[in-house]
Amino acid sequence: MRNIPFLPLIVCVLIFANTPLFAQDHENVEQVGRIYNQWDFAYDVFVRDELAYVAAGVSGLQIVDISNPENQEIIGYWDDNPGIACNIVLSNEYAYIADMQGGLRVLSIADPVHPSEVAHCNTGSAKCVTISGAYAYIADGDSGLVVILIADPEHPQVVGNYDTPGSAYSVTISGNIAYLADREGGLRVISISDPENPEEIGYCNENSFFNDVTISGEYAYIADLNDGLHIISIVNPEHPYEVGYFEMHGYFNSVEVSGDYAYITESDSGLRVISIADPENPVEVERFDRRSAWNVTISGNYAYISLLGLSIVSIANPEQLDEIGYFRTPGFVSNVATCGDYAYVANFVNGLRILSVADPELLEEVGYYDSQGGWYYSVVVSGEYAYVMDLIRGLRIISIVDPENPEEIGNCNVIDMPYSVAVSNDYAYIGGQNALSVISIDDPEYPEVIGQCNIPGYASDVVVLGDYAYVADGQFNRNGEYAGGGSLRIISIADPQNPMEIGYCGERWQVGSVEVFGDYAYVTGFEAGLRIISITDPENPHEVNRYNATNTAMDIVVSGDYAYLADHINGIRVLSISDPENPEEVGYYDTPGEAYSVTVSEDGLIFVADFTNLGIYRFTDPNKVDDPAASIPEEFTLFAAYPNPFNSTTTITFGLDKSAPMRLALYDMTGREVRTLFDGYSQAGFHSVNLSADDLSSGFYIVKLEGSKQTAVRTLSLVK
Repeated sequence: MRNIPFLPLIVCVLIFANTPLFAQDHENVEQVGRIYNQWDFAYDVFVRDELAYVAAGVSGLQIVDISNPENQEIIGYWDDNPGIACNIVLSNEYAYIADMQGGLRVLSIADPVHPSEVAHCNTGSAKCVTISGAYAYIADGDSGLVVILIADPEHPQVVGNYDTPGSAYSVTISGNIAYLADREGGLRVISISDPENPEEIGYCNENSFFNDVTISGEYAYIADLNDGLHIISIVNPEHPYEVGYFEMHGYFNSVEVSGDYAYITESDSGLRVISIADPENPVEVERFDRRSAWNVTISGNYAYISLLGLSIVSIANPEQLDEIGYFRTPGFVSNVATCGDYAYVANFVNGLRILSVADPELLEEVGYYDSQGGWYYSVVVSGEYAYVMDLIRGLRIISIVDPENPEEIGNCNVIDMPYSVAVSNDYAYIGGQNALSVISIDDPEYPEVIGQCNIPGYASDVVVLGDYAYVADGQFNRNGEYAGGGSLRIISIADPQNPMEIGYCGERWQVGSVEVFGDYAYVTGFEAGLRIISITDPENPHEVNRYNATNTAMDIVVSGDYAYLADHINGIRVLSISDPENPEEVGYYDTPGEAYSVTVSEDGLIFVADFTNLGIYRFTDPNKVDDPAASIPEEFTLFAAYPNPFNSTTTITFGLDKSAPMRLALYDMTGREVRTLFDGYSQAGFHSVNLSADDLSSGFYIVKLEGSKQTAVRTLSLVK
């Protein structure tokens, strides 16, 4: 289990589906399965026939059957976009998508069930696209108006450009004129008589903050970001002037006109309907304020409103709106834990979902627990229980004896803003704002707080090994507020009722996740990349190296000689840590969503909580050439250390015939544990741990290797 730094939450649409796999950018990592198809954000919708085509942010294109508005159904999707799909228009058998981070994307929708990308034209920051004849016109942010020839949709080509003074956000075409809503630059009127040489011929309200524009008859209707609706006469396009204005306060995103009414969306209060029968005196006649709204599209007697889903509103009587359908199942995949043939998914407001992963290519949800009103953010599994961190109600303990019928048996609302959870023996360790709390779970039905240790920041992750808790002390809390901290904190839990900080490393790092393996702690952060910290002396941890290829590392898990990073922007990165102080990237997969957390199962499969989906991946190191017959020992074995006797360092090697939780520890001759060498899940195979004797006295020691049902011991002799 890993917990990750909190980002502003966008509730998504949840669709359970075993869906086709798409080819993302990757190296040495392949996708073998996925489930869920949740929408990041419904930015725009285009309706044709009985299908709604939704530009859904990082979730790309979602195609919804709206033949029955009260029971909408998703029939196809494409989420291969590396950027943010924010606007869409259809022409013939192609969908043209404005990608906020990647320009124009052209998709074939000849088969709506299986849309596929056929071309990409990188313009920069495409905010809006419209089609006229053989050209696509892009409102491209700071690049202004970009003109693309699409006579052959599969080979688009930039042929013209006009750099506006502000930031181009919306464009619409009327005849040979392009009308551009140019943030900070007002309405720009551009002649496209020669599309390859666009030329501005007029403008209006240069200092206004125009967000969207639509044309109807002799008027341009403008959604002003902060001020409402502007109506501008374009009888003479070279001299446009404002004739009407309806002031509203809010955040206005888009405007559509149908008949005598303008429909304008507002982020906080939904849809506003303005009568424009008299354009010089617009009057509000109706509001649909049950939900916020981003974009509105009019088709026939219906308004299709997008933001957190797709709402269908009857406008047969524009002065009395009636919602007839809404497509949204909230939630997002934030965290995942695996145990045996099951994956346990924290699905935010959609509770805990339990999946059978016996066949990774055919995932199936078998059970769920949803208490309603909670925010399930992270999960760990230990024994017969799943321990879920609910951001609102604290620790929830759920029995998973029967995975198809999980049942909550206990809960404990702990500290302010609880966030991370780790379980060891009879205790759960809960991280939150300014504290690490210790909860006795000896009786899972009645958990209780027995100890607490203050920290300066925000415990975004915690790992427990032996007598220590390793805390990623985040600099910011989940509301984005500065909380102090920003370091790795090491807390002694030898006495769980009196946890005490004994060491720390770092200052004002934006850390989010920590993993401990051997003598090192691996710490990730949203702007800190990966920091590798020696914890040989827990009271004096120190950084030994940093991996800076990613500044958006959200989570990390270590398995064998590899570290798996969940990179919020770039997906999964696999690092070789055979030399922990010199990590080397050996594989990656640019996942279709936003990688929040990662875990590795017993058989080496990589599970990624990818915001919009749960993905399963497999890594193959092309540089590792092992004899399969020799790489797995026949039995559980602890080998003699070498050298032995030793003076300063020795190497302890053990072999596992199957993957399982393992603990390797060093004891003195009285039976007192003096050092934990390894405590965690280990893959089948041979493993080595280096023991440094810097702080040990001469004499005899015992090394003990413990598995779930097996134990092996060896004797060491230290001579100084």
